[in-house]
Amino acid sequence: MSDFPKVRFLDRRTPPHIFTLILLAGIAALAMNIFLPSLPGMTTYFETDYRLMQLSVALYLCINALLQLIVGPLSDKLGRRPVILAGMAVFLLATLGCALAGNIWVFLAFRMMQAAVVVAMVLSRAIVRDVVPDAQAASMMGYVTMGVAVVPMMGPAFGGMLDQLFGWQANFWAVIVLGMGVFWLTWADLGETAPTTSRSLTQQFREYPELLTSPRFWGYALASALSSGAFFAYLGGAPFVGDKVFGLNPSQLGVYFGAPAVGYFIGNFISGRFSIRFGVNRMVFWGTLVNAIGIALNLTLFYAGLGSVFSFFGFMCFMGLGNGMTIPNATAGALSVRPHLAGTASGLSGALMIGGGAALSAIAGALLTEKSGAFPLLWIMLITALLAIVAILLTMRRERRLLGF
Repeated sequence: MSDFPKVRFLDRRTPPHIFTLILLAGIAALAMNIFLPSLPGMTTYFETDYRLMQLSVALYLCINALLQLIVGPLSDKLGRRPVILAGMAVFLLATLGCALAGNIWVFLAFRMMQAAVVVAMVLSRAIVRDVVPDAQAASMMGYVTMGVAVVPMMGPAFGGMLDQLFGWQANFWAVIVLGMGVFWLTWADLGETAPTTSRSLTQQFREYPELLTSPRFWGYALASALSSGAFFAYLGGAPFVGDKVFGLNPSQLGVYFGAPAVGYFIGNFISGRFSIRFGVNRMVFWGTLVNAIGIALNLTLFYAGLGSVFSFFGFMCFMGLGNGMTIPNATAGALSVRPHLAGTASGLSGALMIGGGAALSAIAGALLTEKSGAFPLLWIMLITALLAIVAILLTMRRERRLLGF
């Protein structure tokens, strides 16, 4: 914690401990993926079809993206602490509604409300940017998200086990219990870190054009959005592939589903260890390259007739590795373009990432059929991964021009 000034754990007068930031981002990740192995079973429970049930992912991501446009400027004006606590309270009530839902429409309504937990993810990044020097922001974000990677690694496996033992509702009861613990910790430990500003909320929103007209901001944001787009397509399509193509039960699917998180954990460690040495741009480029290569090899095996449950999920580790290198560095790059708009930049770049992810998740769910197998999903993932490489290359070219190279 040497990078955080005057931190005292459970002291609201100082910046939060890194443990609190990890848990804040972690509960947001858990809410997104813990119930995914249950999607096929929930489809039967609610007497609907997979395309409608899969909207619990796409709609969640869509509302998540829209909220990020508001959360950033709101926290820049009102402070990180009150916005995080309010969002967490709404999230806990919505999670209770999901657990008690009696039909698909009530479930989807509360599932969209659950997206309020986005405040935890977005503002944990903004807090790092508030208190850590520029040169160390990408490194610290790498370490924070490395801890978060444990959640998607274990969440689906834990959720699949709960489903097998107690039914799908148990996933949401577990999130309520854990969420209450994180809420208390945040209340007790999170000191305000947002710099004071005299700008009104309206003025905050008017500053969006300052970011939107920056080619470098767009480059970093798109590199992150497109690289992670492969992962969000995976969120929407992998439960179907696991159930219909490979015949996995919820517990088995939960174990396999967490494969990308293994790579993500390693990628985050690499970011934390080497971002300062090699720089943001190189780390993003190498990350997007690893992501695309892993998906291309996965697709090649299926065309060769060698695709299996082990190859499909195993090669997703490379996608996780690439994203673990790309996302912390691209996020730090986007936030560094206009440092005085760190919260706004975090929200806007996050909205682009999650909004694109919502669309890709919905597309993946709509295109997959028992006859198509995994091919539509892998093609969607590969195309977005290749576009991420283009985005960072254009950003690097722009930076060289600004520096006169």
